[in-house]
Amino acid sequence: MATEHASGGLSQDSAEPADPVLSEIGLALFHLRRVWIKPDLMKKIRAQTSGGPGGRPLQLSNLMVVHAVAALNAAAEDPDSPAAEVTVGAVAERLEIDPSTASRLVGHAIDAGLVSRRPSPVDARRANLGLTEAGRRVRQVAERSRRAYLASLMSDWTPEERTEFARLLTRFAEAAVQAPTELEGIDKIFREAGAD
Repeated sequence: MATEHASGGLSQDSAEPADPVLSEIGLALFHLRRVWIKPDLMKKIRAQTSGGPGGRPLQLSNLMVVHAVAALNAAAEDPDSPAAEVTVGAVAERLEIDPSTASRLVGHAIDAGLVSRRPSPVDARRANLGLTEAGRRVRQVAERSRRAYLASLMSDWTPEERTEFARLLTRFAEAAVQAPTELEGIDKIFREAGAD
């Protein structure tokens, strides 16, 4: 059985050497994932937003819905795209979640005073979603905060390095969206490793 080392290579019991560059990328993505799922991060977010609209603490899911609704509204206003309504179903598609989960998250964002719901002029059974003034402010602050954080991480990067990184990361993300990892791939890892 092969074991991967921090250096990116495989131990001597593997017939197949690892590509050190791919190993570095995998390790970097693993570290990024760990940074974003730390429980302390969510505690800090909740502590800093406990005075949100309606007195309810803001949740990360509220921000996800706010960003989805804003992006969908912007797309609907684009003269080159077919006019589309911003519905719970559209939010579900945008966030790549099932409609029942999207409905619950949108409901929470409405309760928090960030998203408004108005009847659809096309289909009375559906609702058109938009951002409230509070939702627009939360989105602006979140965007400003994200840009400041990225600027601090890349403060010693040249403009050319930032541009190239943005181009490559966007290309990587688009490829990942087109070919997401399959759950059976996880099972395959354990089967091949002989674990139960």
